[in-house]
Amino acid sequence: QVQLVESGGGLVQAGGSLRLSCAASERTFGSYAMGWFRQAPGKEREFVAGLSRSGGSTYYADSVKGRFTISRDNAENTLYLQMNSLKPEDTAVYFCAAARPFYSTSLYVPKSPSEYYKWGQGTQVTVSS
Repeated sequence: QVQLVESGGGLVQAGGSLRLSCAASERTFGSYAMGWFRQAPGKEREFVAGLSRSGGSTYYADSVKGRFTISRDNAENTLYLQMNSLKPEDTAVYFCAAARPFYSTSLYVPKSPSEYYKWGQGTQVTVSS
């Protein structure tokens, strides 16, 4: 089964940018819809962005729409999250996740954590004001 490893987190000033990467362990990466979630201290894990298996559909949380871009490179088995115009409220641990096969159809973008079944260990993003 696929294993996921995130990287690219760090400390950045408000208004800055970061690019998160999520490396998958196997070539079947292209069979999964993928997503990014985040969890701030004392808060529940929340959906940030998702990408259908085909890459033809994307979905973003309202709080990041227009600032974040999700993409995938199936040849490199890697998922990305480009984060621009970062705000202090974006501070959280960011997780990538692979959707359950049932939800990994060509154009569907899973949004609920229950629709995902493989998770990375997370990478910390801290945005200073």
